[in-house]
Amino acid sequence: MQPIRREDLEAAVDAGILTSAQADRLAGFLGGRARAAPQEDQARPRFSFVHVLYYLGGMIAIGAMSLFMTISWASYGPWSGVVFSVAYGVLFIALTHYFHERKHFAVPAGIMATLAVVMVPLAIFCAQYALGYWEIDRPYRDYHKYIDGRWLMMELGTLAIGLTLFWRYRFPFMLMPIAVTLWYMSMDIVPVLFGDWHDWEVRKFISLWFGLGMLLVALWVDLRLRFSRDYAFWLYLFGVLAFWGGLSLMRSGSELGKFLYCMVNVAMILFGAAIGRRVFAVFGGLGVAGYLSYLSWRVFRDSLFFPVWLSAIGLAIIWLGVLWQKNEARWSAAVRGVLPGPLRELIEARAVR
Repeated sequence: MQPIRREDLEAAVDAGILTSAQADRLAGFLGGRARAAPQEDQARPRFSFVHVLYYLGGMIAIGAMSLFMTISWASYGPWSGVVFSVAYGVLFIALTHYFHERKHFAVPAGIMATLAVVMVPLAIFCAQYALGYWEIDRPYRDYHKYIDGRWLMMELGTLAIGLTLFWRYRFPFMLMPIAVTLWYMSMDIVPVLFGDWHDWEVRKFISLWFGLGMLLVALWVDLRLRFSRDYAFWLYLFGVLAFWGGLSLMRSGSELGKFLYCMVNVAMILFGAAIGRRVFAVFGGLGVAGYLSYLSWRVFRDSLFFPVWLSAIGLAIIWLGVLWQKNEARWSAAVRGVLPGPLRELIEARAVR
């Protein structure tokens, strides 16, 4: 949305839309918002040099914690990992409070709070190892590589501490480790419930429904906080990963099942476009592309007409896009008219961001 200039207000006065007094009051109001904008703007993550430095430094710090823990472990034992993890967690919380309360720098404060959450599974793992919970050949890096029901204690602790800190500081980036933890939990809970994590069919089923649950939670958060910061991004991202990954790995012996899989991906694209979430369109597009690849290589491999029909479908979609662009305002208003109020407000809020 383009900023409103004084010339625009004067043109509105000339057109009889505003009076001169109304234009002056509106100019004063917009001027006050413009003066407050730098503070709000620096709190919004974006692709700028300063914010790239913030997040790059945060990622390096996360990697350094794992490397430092490994080195200190070899030198001083697992209790050193507990001490260092807790000490760094306290330090990051103190820095969060400093940046948030004293300096009013939202982005570095959010990164510091996220680093504090990242320290939680490391501290719990070190304490478990020191108490004999793990065998001697289980390094911490396996937490990000292998499925094991014993990771659940770390994941539950991370969720408890992470949600507590999020309740206190409310930085959207803090939901990243929480969403990752939920994604890990969707896999690690399988051996706890069923005793054997090698059962791929069960794992795919759990992943699909766990991801769907995350997406419903993300949508609820989006609706509740539709006029606030974007708190639902990370929940959407890892919810789609869990749902789409489980769905795509499921095997279907029938052509109808594969076609329904394609339709689910088409629905994801449309839903993502409706609420302004590109992650649905990205993974839905991958699913549709995979289905079309299957048709071209397996079903219509030797058919000369398949490329013709596929081209016709592509051109029809383009034509539908042209029609939508010409009638977007009227059709969008008609669709929004039948939607519930909160969902309609969410779509309108996304449209102006």
